[in-house]
Amino acid sequence: MTQASVTGARSATVSIAEAAGWSGLELVAGLADGSIRRPPMAETLPFTLLPPKEGKVGLLATPEPRFCNLTNTVHGGWIMTMLDTVMALAAQTTLSPGEACPSHETTAKFVRPVFTDSGEMRVIGHVVSRGRTVITLEGRIEDAQGKLHAHGTSTCLIVRKP
Repeated sequence: MTQASVTGARSATVSIAEAAGWSGLELVAGLADGSIRRPPMAETLPFTLLPPKEGKVGLLATPEPRFCNLTNTVHGGWIMTMLDTVMALAAQTTLSPGEACPSHETTAKFVRPVFTDSGEMRVIGHVVSRGRTVITLEGRIEDAQGKLHAHGTSTCLIVRKP
């Protein structure tokens, strides 16, 4: 798909299925600019997707009280989901039309707790290596001062969609 046709297609919101012929970078850019409808999971764990670059994605997410655990810190599941999301989106930016990249594994290291008053967190993911069948990634969650709260790694498999 040419850039001109993508720009023309972006005047109306389309579903991810309707954008099936787009490259991964075009898909992620469409999610970021709102021209592609976001999947329902984005309503459950809201975040703002920043404009992507090939192999690099950033998002902004603010922890909410509903994500707290018994110790009144943000649950590790929220942290891991934010890391998994940003790394998977970074992997997506490297794909050609017709390819998908399901997560194979994701790990997280918790450096310091996230609280609901921690404010907006910056979540960054980037591709470390893109092979023929596997993409290796790294991700970070930082506060507004750039202080690291968690980091992780992921691998995604590259598969052809049927």
